[in-house]
Amino acid sequence: MAQKKKITSKHLISIFMEYVLEHGESPKSVYAFAKHHSFDESEFYQFFGSFAALEKGIFQAFFESTIETLEKSKDYATYDTRNKLLSFHYTFFELLTANRSYVSHALPKGKSPMKSMDLLSHLRKSYMEYIESLDFGLPSLKQESLHRLQMRSLKESAWGQLMLTLKFWMDDTSPAFEKTDIFIEKSINASLDILDITPLRSVWDFGKFLFKEKTPFAS
Repeated sequence: MAQKKKITSKHLISIFMEYVLEHGESPKSVYAFAKHHSFDESEFYQFFGSFAALEKGIFQAFFESTIETLEKSKDYATYDTRNKLLSFHYTFFELLTANRSYVSHALPKGKSPMKSMDLLSHLRKSYMEYIESLDFGLPSLKQESLHRLQMRSLKESAWGQLMLTLKFWMDDTSPAFEKTDIFIEKSINASLDILDITPLRSVWDFGKFLFKEKTPFAS
């Protein structure tokens, strides 16, 4: 009988993703999954309450790995908000690209948007907290309720932008997904220029890029 071994959340995520890619579906049960990988079923529940929770944890793990990578850079802490956001998006989508087969399986085209949003709910919460930690230089509002509304609008807008980038990346067929890199640069520059109420040159530049690529949200 194979010796049972201790597991971690990262190990569970890794072997789950491997199983899904090999079989095209989730394991039939936690019991069978644990038995196949020689660990106790109870150990699984120390980290996740179900496979659905684990699937949400995968996208949360992508976020955490992105932050860990950024924080290892001595330069990242010195970046302004624009460059921090660019660095986050480049790193995050580089990590997604390394796991593209799984992401494409988990978020297939035509899947219900509500189901996708549920799968990304942990990522959404963490990303919004990340956005709130950045300094966007927003005008100070005396009323706390207005300040909360201002920040909520900013976070929702940033999340929407991340989702548009995800959609673009999933449809991108360019070599090394170079068009996604262009999308990231132009979309973030455009959105931050709007916040700064600066000339709309980069916004126009981004609009031309969308029109050229004929993306579904450019019309």
